[in-house]
Amino acid sequence: MAKEKKKTPPARKHSKPAARPARTKASAATDARIRKFAVDSARLLNDLHCVDVLLLDVRKVNDVTDYILIATGTSDRQIRSVGQSVQELGEKVGMKRYGREVDDRATWFVIDLVDVVVHLFDPTTRAHYDIEMLWGDAPRIRWRRTPAAAKSAE
Repeated sequence: MAKEKKKTPPARKHSKPAARPARTKASAATDARIRKFAVDSARLLNDLHCVDVLLLDVRKVNDVTDYILIATGTSDRQIRSVGQSVQELGEKVGMKRYGREVDDRATWFVIDLVDVVVHLFDPTTRAHYDIEMLWGDAPRIRWRRTPAAAKSAE
């Protein structure tokens, strides 16, 4: 009896994540649009009852993104809901989501919109990772509405 040759299984195809879009020098109009989206997102987080909302301009200290937005939620349900709301706001203004990551208990939810990266934490996880300290050199952006602007928006 002749020995049969063992067939080798076909090579598996691994799906690679799409490459992160290349960052190019943005025009002044694009810079203004990105900053407006970052500020509007910070205001949205505040309006949806997140606390300790912090917006950092990391353009001079980071080549990957322009702004980092950090906020603390009060529950996993709120964190997921707020994350979805930020993604929807991004879609409305043409900010495409590159990726998002959320752990099982929603203690940390990251939304990568390329030019703006949003980190939503529960209080314990935020204190543990302390990412605002990592970007301590970055200027903080004032995002709160002035009293006059708040009245005119009503």
